[in-house]
Amino acid sequence: MVVNAPENNDDKPGPGRPGPGRKDGDSVGEHLHELLGMVVAYAKQETLDPLKSLVRFVAWGAAGALLIAVGGVLGALAVLRLLQGEAGVHLGGDLSWVPYSVAAVVAAAGAAAAASRITKGVR
Repeated sequence: MVVNAPENNDDKPGPGRPGPGRKDGDSVGEHLHELLGMVVAYAKQETLDPLKSLVRFVAWGAAGALLIAVGGVLGALAVLRLLQGEAGVHLGGDLSWVPYSVAAVVAAAGAAAAASRITKGVR
């Protein structure tokens, strides 16, 4: 009876031997540390980056809304001053309320026009 010599199992994974894709010296702790780093990077990519974009979008929108509001107030004030200056003699005394009412109607019309554009929706 012939006894075969044991095979050389150095290329197969096992206790104390690195498996496929592993190098000598790699430990489970190092792999867990790498996994944690990858999870943190993925979380930043999928949560923080979109939030930064959203904050930038909201900031530009808020700045635009503020500028439009200031422009609307200044426009209504311009209408008021125009009516007071041009028709001051005719709209004096008991009719002094008319320029204020016209300015309020113009401001309300501007607000209604803006609101209609907001609710119009995307086509």
